[in-house]
Amino acid sequence: MDQTRTLGETKLQVKRIGFGANAVGGHNLFPNLNDETGKDLVRTALDGGVNFIDTAFIYGLGRSEELIGEVVQERGVRNELIIATKGAHKEVNGSIELDNSRDFLRSEVEKSLKRLKTDYIDLYYVHFPDGKTPLAEVAGTLKELKDEGKIKAIGASNLNYQQLQEYNADGYLEVFQGEYSLIQRDAEKELLPYCEKHGISFIPYFPLASGLLTGKFTKDTVFEDSRKDKPQFQGETFIHNLKKVDKLKAAAEEKQAETAHVALAWLLTRPAIDAIIPGAKRPEQLKDNLKTLDIELTEDEANFISGIFK
Repeated sequence: MDQTRTLGETKLQVKRIGFGANAVGGHNLFPNLNDETGKDLVRTALDGGVNFIDTAFIYGLGRSEELIGEVVQERGVRNELIIATKGAHKEVNGSIELDNSRDFLRSEVEKSLKRLKTDYIDLYYVHFPDGKTPLAEVAGTLKELKDEGKIKAIGASNLNYQQLQEYNADGYLEVFQGEYSLIQRDAEKELLPYCEKHGISFIPYFPLASGLLTGKFTKDTVFEDSRKDKPQFQGETFIHNLKKVDKLKAAAEEKQAETAHVALAWLLTRPAIDAIIPGAKRPEQLKDNLKTLDIELTEDEANFISGIFK
């Protein structure tokens, strides 16, 4: 089965499993990260045939982009890769603020180009709306950058349905990134149908619901990271989710597959989803994610899995 897809109506052709690189240089997001391990993650992705790498300024305040740029230069594979990055965050007196203004985004793209050691970015997302700059204007800034050849495709992330429509008022939006998984299905109400209707590729983040869909947790698991504050990991909701994951685990065993791989393969059966970008902190995890490509779900299987989590 051909595992390459074109992202929406862009000219970007990606392998269906990409790599979400927030643990490459994302020292502000994860404890005890090592830059060399981060670079090894990128090397492992390339060795595994991954051609779609997703990063952002906020992953290490530019460090993720720098490390990716170093490995891509070392391997000499820039023209074989689709690199996506995101901007909107800026440091102001030691704190982080959001800025979608034209001048700021234009300068951020220039900085990302330098860190990534490239003269173009395949896909550039505005990471979060700043609540001030009109969203159609924000998309217009990226259209300018696209016309200049600095970026190849226009993205947006973390918009609600109304904001998505405002951003796409002139039809410039090509790729949207939002939260979506078997556990977190809100995108099915409006965001996914809108993307499907308008030929916009939808890239889900948290595709494994922060690890919940790996099937590795029990009711006694204690979380000491950001997960402890997420509703799906709390009290009765957590117990309820674990019961659903047990059913998913049973369905995966019938296919002689791992629970996480089936959860990821299910996403690839959804409309408007051309590719997914699971993250990894260790090279072995990344290699494991790629096994998802060996799984094909029939329509009946995909519908059964959907039903478990309805």
